[in-house]
Amino acid sequence: MHVHGFWLWLGLLLISVNAEHMDDSVEMEDFDENSEEAKVNEGELSSEFKYKTPHPKGEVYFTETFDSGRLARWILSKAKKDDTDAEISIYDGRWEIEELKENQVSGDRGLVLKSRAKHHAISAILSKPFIFADKPLIIQYEVNFQDGIDCGGAYIKLLADTDDLNLENFYDKTSYTIMFGPDKCGEDYKLHFIFRHKHPKTGVFEEKHAKPPDVDLKKFFTDRKTHLYTLVMNPDDTFELLIDQIVVNKGSLLEDVVPPVNPPKEIEDPNDKKPDDWDERAKIPDLSAVKPEDWDESEPAQIEDSSVVKPDGWLDNEPKFIPNPSAEKPVDWNEDMDGEWEAPHVPNPACQVGCGEWKPPMIDNPKYKGVWRPPMIDNPNYQGIWSPRKIPNPDYFEDDHPFLLTSFRALGLELWSMTSDIYFDNFIICSEKEVADQWAADGWGIKIMVANANEPGILKQLLAAAGERPWLWLIYLLTAALPVALITSFCWPRKVKKKYEEADYKKTDICKPQTKGALEQEVKEEKGALEKPIALEEEKKQTDGEILEKEKEGEPEEKSEEEIEIIEGQEEGSKSNKSGSEDEMKEADESTGSGDGPVKSVRKRRVRKE
Repeated sequence: MHVHGFWLWLGLLLISVNAEHMDDSVEMEDFDENSEEAKVNEGELSSEFKYKTPHPKGEVYFTETFDSGRLARWILSKAKKDDTDAEISIYDGRWEIEELKENQVSGDRGLVLKSRAKHHAISAILSKPFIFADKPLIIQYEVNFQDGIDCGGAYIKLLADTDDLNLENFYDKTSYTIMFGPDKCGEDYKLHFIFRHKHPKTGVFEEKHAKPPDVDLKKFFTDRKTHLYTLVMNPDDTFELLIDQIVVNKGSLLEDVVPPVNPPKEIEDPNDKKPDDWDERAKIPDLSAVKPEDWDESEPAQIEDSSVVKPDGWLDNEPKFIPNPSAEKPVDWNEDMDGEWEAPHVPNPACQVGCGEWKPPMIDNPKYKGVWRPPMIDNPNYQGIWSPRKIPNPDYFEDDHPFLLTSFRALGLELWSMTSDIYFDNFIICSEKEVADQWAADGWGIKIMVANANEPGILKQLLAAAGERPWLWLIYLLTAALPVALITSFCWPRKVKKKYEEADYKKTDICKPQTKGALEQEVKEEKGALEKPIALEEEKKQTDGEILEKEKEGEPEEKSEEEIEIIEGQEEGSKSNKSGSEDEMKEADESTGSGDGPVKSVRKRRVRKE
């Protein structure tokens, strides 16, 4: 049970350390990527994973890896935003093709947003327009917020196939069919999926937003790892949003978007007006009620507390603040421009008790009742809350197949960000999930393997965490000491066991069998001792005194332990030795039975002790 408790504690410790590293409110671990050793290690790990530029295996509408290092097919916008200050209305944000800052893969590059607090716009034409018909639409690309993200997005727009599409004039109001990707501002983390649906009667496009996912998206913005974003739209009017090939949101284009695709069948009549005599009051004052005669409306809500007396030492004529006597007018003070100089005010040191006009504190007036009003009763003429009547919606339509959206023929990034170094890579637009999955395995999959190989071990993570938070050393020490204490408590020899071992050591002496000849010799010696009664009597007294002292000092307990050990030794040893010894001792007692009393007493005590 103690061992299970130890592992539970160690597990909680590791979870807490990892939580601190993964939590967005805590700074991520910063490895020294500029050191030569780190670069060598990354180079060795990258060489183990042989990277080849992904090539699609199937029908695709658009792919881009940026591995060539050129932006030949991409066009930078020269447009300006409307209704914006001239200084920030230009799309002058800088783009570069670079490798990842961390966990680099040799030969792999991506498109990087480089400018802070600027508008960025870049786009490219598809190999062929995508027409919504009977094939799914799959959009997939990678994003890495290499420096985290304060406020900004990394979403893409699929630009509608219109006659006036000009990529050099690409800006925020350019017509698009779908907008998809991550976006963050403040503490609001989003994964956008917006499509523009055309009203079949009015011809007006309206944005439809997918309901937000039930997944916490924060870690995808803060862990500084490359993540794979995928949108799947199916001809059966369903959709799926995936991050790292895991579904985080799904639903129906008819039921799970706001506002709904199809408008209501009925609307309120804009020409209907509320009648002048319509009574919406549920309660009205009781006109038959009369104010009580003792109701005094003149009493104030609060009165002065007459029980409080002005404190001694209160200075009524002293100001609470006085000019600072030690302040001096600045040398560069110009009274013509700055006005007359006045010393700053400081608290008056004389006002230790209080200064100014003293007034007693205010308390609630027990006589206060306020303005009298008649009680409210149900309104007999109440007609309810008025609302306009419903009429058929003249713009009503029913689109049972909203998947059939406007075709698109370009992909664009139109972004504003307060954080730089946002990394984009491996765009693909296709209709087969297998093609997108293989594309992900050839590109994003290699990045993940390199990142996992470069992940520091648990020991390095613990040391790095302790370097930033020294108090963790105490937890480490306690964690290391706990198993030692448990092992010691279980394995250390106990005192009782030690006593048993000492008793085993003496067992051979105690249980040594005596022969009949030895006992006879001992009896003869005792008979010889009878010739000296005086010496024997003194010896008896001395022996009795020693025995009594030993009994007082607790010897009976020791004798009981020795007797237990003797019994155990006799059970483990030969039973014949035990019986032989007892017979011999019995014969010795019988042979000495004719002697005097003192001899018997000495013999009996000796046998009990042994």
